[in-house]
Amino acid sequence: MTISHATSQDWPPRTTAPRSKKADAPELPRLGSAISFSIGPEASPAQAVENANAMVAMTLPRFLASAPRAAETCAATQAVLTELVDVTARHKAGQDLVGRVAFDGAHVTISIGDMAGPLPAPDEEPGLYLVHRMAEEVGQYAGDMGGKVTWAAVAIET
Repeated sequence: MTISHATSQDWPPRTTAPRSKKADAPELPRLGSAISFSIGPEASPAQAVENANAMVAMTLPRFLASAPRAAETCAATQAVLTELVDVTARHKAGQDLVGRVAFDGAHVTISIGDMAGPLPAPDEEPGLYLVHRMAEEVGQYAGDMGGKVTWAAVAIET
């Protein structure tokens, strides 16, 4: 008896079903739909913006791969992320800047913390005009590190 006679004819395992069978392909693990990041105190506001955008740019297109007008939503999300990271980095309460970008199927929600106080008025921070224009909702809540977390929800473009 040879090894080929002792092993199953289904070896090696297949990642897709053979054409002659009508079996469903095995379900592959799904990519998560959120990315969290932390930027240390040594980063300037400009470096914080660059680092946050680089991290999100690597994953956001995958989250939105099946969304309509994914490129436009990516661009709007990156613009909102840039402004929220910039404002928070210049007004942060703690040492690190923390962020999360999550996709729920209808919105991309950007959360950046911890800001030392309430979100400034757009007259004080003109970039916030862009945030309010591009996001469907904007808000703040008390963060875990003593400051406030600012969030914005960008609707998926349809």
